[in-house]
Amino acid sequence: MILLDRVTKTYAGDKTPALDHVSLHIEPNEFVFLVGKSGAGKSTLIKMITKEETPDSGKIIIGGIDLDYVKRRYIPHYRRRLGVVFQDYKLLPGRTVYENVAFALEIAGMSNSEIEKTVPKVLDLVGLLDKAKKFPRHLSGGERQRVAIARSVARQPKILIADEPTGNLDELTKREIIDLLQRINDFGTTVLVTTHDSNIVNDLGKRVITLKDGQIVADQKVNGIYRLSGSADYNPEIIRETPHIVTNRELEHSTATNVSPRLAKQLEREEQLAQTPKRAVKSKTTRNTNRRSSTRVKEAISAEPTISPSFEKLPTRPELSNHAPRQTSSGIVVDANELAPAPTLKPTAKRFRGSRKVL
Repeated sequence: MILLDRVTKTYAGDKTPALDHVSLHIEPNEFVFLVGKSGAGKSTLIKMITKEETPDSGKIIIGGIDLDYVKRRYIPHYRRRLGVVFQDYKLLPGRTVYENVAFALEIAGMSNSEIEKTVPKVLDLVGLLDKAKKFPRHLSGGERQRVAIARSVARQPKILIADEPTGNLDELTKREIIDLLQRINDFGTTVLVTTHDSNIVNDLGKRVITLKDGQIVADQKVNGIYRLSGSADYNPEIIRETPHIVTNRELEHSTATNVSPRLAKQLEREEQLAQTPKRAVKSKTTRNTNRRSSTRVKEAISAEPTISPSFEKLPTRPELSNHAPRQTSSGIVVDANELAPAPTLKPTAKRFRGSRKVL
């Protein structure tokens, strides 16, 4: 689900790296705490996952998506597969609780009828259905955090990242927020939580990863406790994962909750153009262009869009022949498919000369 292989990041002007050859693997449906002192590299690691920052070296694969090959314009489509909860909530003060959650779905392209069905269910999940018409200023800190969680899980992401979700809350409210995150994890969502609260970490007994000076110094798989120091028996694990590397076009098409009329019309025209008899094509150049266009269309259409695309199984990628699983420099065993570059597709909005039909 989350794979980092020898990831290094150094900010300009810093002598020491914020992340120094970090390698880790988080399985689907895991609940993981990420702990460490301020400046240990927790926020940088989160920014790497959300692609707010780019590593200087190393490889990051999130949910089968190799981030090295996600172009800048496709980053919003990638982020729609993630849910992120911030410590300062980041709610819209001029919108009600209902409107804050609905706005996230509207941005994702969900229709009004689907929004009207989804928002009440999500608010009921976080226990705020009776507060739907309240504004953020009328809510307590715990209620605001629950709104932020509701907004993050409304699209049913496979991965939920919570950055210090209990930082400004009292003990009782902290417990309520963690219980809510656990319930979301029980539904099949992978949850990654950064925290400084030792009581919560020790009580839950989940997996605990400790960062120190940009390096992972401890990784307690079971019954983890809050620990800031390293572990003498810690060794980087051998990781085996063979995810499908999602192309940029698949990413754009599969993350659209409802395909826009413009995109749908474009795909339809490309399909019609691909089916045009050869006699209708006047030049050899145009025929070759049509074949490439047809290939792109079939690849894009192969991933059918859904209301909740994050729960759909990614399209299966054909196995690469003559490639056997091999070991990376950090000792992580991965399939060659993971390290193979994903095919990049050029924009398909082109005008073909010499053809009867144009886009």
